[in-house]
Amino acid sequence: MLKRFLLALLFLSIFCGAFAQEIKSPEKFLGYKLGEQFTPHYKIVEYFNYIAKASKNVKLQQYGATNEGRPLLAMFIASDENIGRLEDIRQNNLRLAGLGNSAVAATTNAPVILWLSYNVHGNEPASSETSMQTLFDLVNPDNAQAKEWLKNMVVVIDPCLNPDGRDRYVNFYNSVHGLVPDVNPASREHVEPWPGGRINHYYFDLNRDWAWQTQKETQARVALFNQWLPQAHVDYHEQGYNAPYYFAPAAEPYHKVITQWQRDFQVTIGKHNAEDFDRNGWLYFTKQEFDLLYPSYGDTYPIYNGSIGMTYEQGGISAGLAVLTRTGDTLTLVNRVAHHHSTSISTIETVSANGPKLVSEFKKFFDNSINNPPGEYKTYIIKNNNQEKINHLGEMLRRNGIKYTFGVNQSVNGFSYVTGKSEQYSVKGGDMVINAYQPKSVLLNVLLEPKTFVADSNTYDITAWSLPYVYGLDAIGLKESIKGSDVTVASLQPAVAQASPRAYAYVASWQSVNDVKFLASLFKKGIKVRYSETPFEAAGKKFAPGSLLIARAGNDAGDFDQVVTTAATAAGEQLTPLKSGFVDKGRDFGSGQIHYIRQPRVMLIAGAGVNAEAMGEVWHYFEQQIGYPVTLVKYQDLNRARLSDYDVAIFPDGNYEDFPSDKLQGWVHDGGKLIVMQDAVSELVDKKGFDIRKKDDKKDDKDKPKTPNLKPYGDRDVDAISSTTPGAIYKINLDNTHPLGFGMQPYYYTLKLSNDIYDYLGDNGWNVGTVKGDAYVSGFVGQKSKEKIKDGMLLGVQSIGRGTVVYMVDDPIFRSFWENGKLLFGNAVFMVGQ
Repeated sequence: MLKRFLLALLFLSIFCGAFAQEIKSPEKFLGYKLGEQFTPHYKIVEYFNYIAKASKNVKLQQYGATNEGRPLLAMFIASDENIGRLEDIRQNNLRLAGLGNSAVAATTNAPVILWLSYNVHGNEPASSETSMQTLFDLVNPDNAQAKEWLKNMVVVIDPCLNPDGRDRYVNFYNSVHGLVPDVNPASREHVEPWPGGRINHYYFDLNRDWAWQTQKETQARVALFNQWLPQAHVDYHEQGYNAPYYFAPAAEPYHKVITQWQRDFQVTIGKHNAEDFDRNGWLYFTKQEFDLLYPSYGDTYPIYNGSIGMTYEQGGISAGLAVLTRTGDTLTLVNRVAHHHSTSISTIETVSANGPKLVSEFKKFFDNSINNPPGEYKTYIIKNNNQEKINHLGEMLRRNGIKYTFGVNQSVNGFSYVTGKSEQYSVKGGDMVINAYQPKSVLLNVLLEPKTFVADSNTYDITAWSLPYVYGLDAIGLKESIKGSDVTVASLQPAVAQASPRAYAYVASWQSVNDVKFLASLFKKGIKVRYSETPFEAAGKKFAPGSLLIARAGNDAGDFDQVVTTAATAAGEQLTPLKSGFVDKGRDFGSGQIHYIRQPRVMLIAGAGVNAEAMGEVWHYFEQQIGYPVTLVKYQDLNRARLSDYDVAIFPDGNYEDFPSDKLQGWVHDGGKLIVMQDAVSELVDKKGFDIRKKDDKKDDKDKPKTPNLKPYGDRDVDAISSTTPGAIYKINLDNTHPLGFGMQPYYYTLKLSNDIYDYLGDNGWNVGTVKGDAYVSGFVGQKSKEKIKDGMLLGVQSIGRGTVVYMVDDPIFRSFWENGKLLFGNAVFMVGQ
């Protein structure tokens, strides 16, 4: 009897143990096969939470949240031996990169780290489905192969980089598809409504934001990424559904800092991925379209940080659950998940097999960065002629792990970013000094070099982004190494404004977006503000046009001083209290050249026809950067809106039918301010009352005999490039005596995304930003475009009746990283037309 009891007990323990080890697959957990329907983000989260409890080989970390409150997750998967020592592995990995503590980094048996990032574009949803299957494969107790892979590696899975965009797309699709998916591409389930699911809450493309980190999702993710610095990283995407699968190696141009090892291992990965695709007869391509140049992608940013960074692209945008391709095949979500799963597993296997080499090359990358940094210049001096911009730049560098110092006082000779020539400069203690001999020198070089070498002009994105031009700061590139002190200068510390109860007025500078934010905060508190149209001197200081005057007159509240100084401290604003309105030089505060700033009521146009990303930049500017109210109005609803409720109407880049309406023109004539940007400018060409004209193309000579087109068909792509401008920097003349140019230098670095340029405005307008001669600075510009972008207007202001039109041909706040234009845009909203 006892024997039978013991046998039963043994059987029960074995049964319970086996049951306890069982981990549900995504299909068992969700109740459907992956790809049969779209999984809402919350269910993906539930599955990852389930695995975190069911498996002893994982650690789940919520590293942030989206604007709409959805969690951002990273799952760490490792062997039994390594899962309990993740922090030791992380610290050792940082020491390999020269970024950890002083302890010696261990290379022997150091696990290789592979990071898989899924679904950065919301309407490319197949990869988030794949993430669940990949996770299950790695933790499945019956998967002996996975246990082998994990012996020498840590895998990090981010299941969805853009949950807000993903749910926007999934909710759309689930609301419109029928009982059976309609494969006809014309059916409504294959046509997303505006703004689409690709972008995040503020309509930003998160795969263009890795280096700039303007969005909260990116800030949280890149902070975690830089705490680990994986040896390999894959960014999963989808492309048009007619395209076959794409994986590494990438297309040219490669940035010249990319090492031969990074190039070669892309080929290794690609060949291994191809093996499974060949076995299954799946189509794919490599070495085309997706290049490695622009530094803010999910492949290039990791590459410039020592990783093997790669993009994988599955055909599938707008495909829904199933779509008929132009070859007559039906592409299903099940197919798309299978393809992404294949490359996920293949990449894990390849990285594990090459783990020791990846780790040693990773260390070599950072050793070279510290001892032999790339690039012509070994030190960059950023002149501190604008403390607020220096602060913003410093914050951006800090987020990317780039070290900088101050405290140098010596004469140097180097390349001037402003003049483009070698010149002498006396470095001052408050100037920022960025020495290239540091772990992040590769990224530093890519972000700071004055001109980026472009080996192949057929590139996927902008080709110029040098930070001194982005921030509108003068810089000097030095070929020798100079180091400052490690102590942050006092001027970088937050300003603390002191109340002065006997002050007649307070004066604040107007030289960065920080000052626009301060103005907005004063408006919120009901404080009346003025600005000076001309320079003046008072209290031993010089003040430029646009300086904010916060006078006691008209601000009768008893806590006036406390309100103003508290707002200034919160904004990091320096205030100068004045005892009198009688200035030492210039116009007194009662002069006609001192203007009251009316608090504008702002309308931003949105909806179908509007470039959603361009509109999102403006929305984000108001809500997140300056904290000022803005009303979003669909263009289709504009005729029903009461325009008298608004003082400013902003039309971002877009195509607007029947623009401008008689109603809108009447509103401008009666005192409204119309701000038009990029293609919205071209919509006003030849419209009655608007002086904007496209610049004449002298080459279109009707009397000139036409020559036959004898160009080879094979050269058509190369010929088209001659007319392109894929993001290049131009230095334009800026009239900083005009309110649109207040607080700016007499020049402005604009990012040209097209070859659009306009004739100078006539007597009713002001040509504030102009190109005279060749103003090219950096980036690729096709020869035909380069010949066109000369002698014309890019920033203009026209008076119509009592109202104003502001023409902004280029985007001054592009992707929210173009810091140089944020004050310019603030001028358009708050200063022009006052």
